[in-house]
Amino acid sequence: MGQALPGGSWVALVTPFRAGAIDETALARLVEWQIQRGSNALVMCGSTGEAATLTAAEAMRVVRVAVEVAAGRVPVVGGCTAVATDQSIALAMDAVRAGADGLLCAPPPYVKPTQCGIAAHVRAIAHATDRPIVLYDVPSRVGVAIADATVAGLFEDQLIVALKDATADLSRPPRLRALCGSDLLQLSGDDATAPAYRAMGGAGCISVTANVAPALCAALHRAWDAGDLVTFGRLRDQLDPLHAALFAESNPIPVKAALAELGLCADAVRLPLTRASAATRERLHALLPEMMAAAVGGSPRRHLALAG
Repeated sequence: MGQALPGGSWVALVTPFRAGAIDETALARLVEWQIQRGSNALVMCGSTGEAATLTAAEAMRVVRVAVEVAAGRVPVVGGCTAVATDQSIALAMDAVRAGADGLLCAPPPYVKPTQCGIAAHVRAIAHATDRPIVLYDVPSRVGVAIADATVAGLFEDQLIVALKDATADLSRPPRLRALCGSDLLQLSGDDATAPAYRAMGGAGCISVTANVAPALCAALHRAWDAGDLVTFGRLRDQLDPLHAALFAESNPIPVKAALAELGLCADAVRLPLTRASAATRERLHALLPEMMAAAVGGSPRRHLALAG
């Protein structure tokens, strides 16, 4: 059945490419880097991982590499979003075969199902697998939002254990707590509002920014959990410029440019995405040294790939 899913800082990990193929060496390095710097879980083959451009075999391999490198130290969650339910089930079963501890499931993009359709989609995936499901509400990408009542119904029927909420609706955590109680793991899917989401009752964040600054993101959530509001506020303000820079263009274009700046992987993306503009690269080049130095102390130009 896999590991239990924690709160705190999760990373929505990129999929590194080189010469048109998955760069497994870089992927393994990124997984190890995340674990060493405090990320509590790894989410593979989501939108940040360019899942829409991966073949089924590639997606399964990405999850398998992460599982092998993680070696049980943190949970690995595999994305299973596709335009048809049968395709999503196939991706979910592949992720389970690769060893995933959980599944990330969004409504099918483009087709805009009704709330009944969303519930039926998730139910079909849950019945086809034996892994806990993190429901992913991301209307900006899939074209339809998941109603609170739908979330509550899926949770009550024990079809989901967690929600990744990328709506930036900060009034939602208490509403869902009223409907579901405290056992539903509510995770922000929006880095910029993740600190406020914690204050409103959320349990953590599935983060793009954690690709670049995993130690700072992990420390932010640990500070909140420890009641250290001074440290929490300092880290919130420190991370805010990085959040903004990493969403200056469509995700994951800037975050791959940042990882290339750190020497952790190439900045290659698959069409229709294109590499970051010169303006975005210059913005990251100016921001990252000070950001990474803040994470480890010392000179802003020390070896960046070991910072953060």
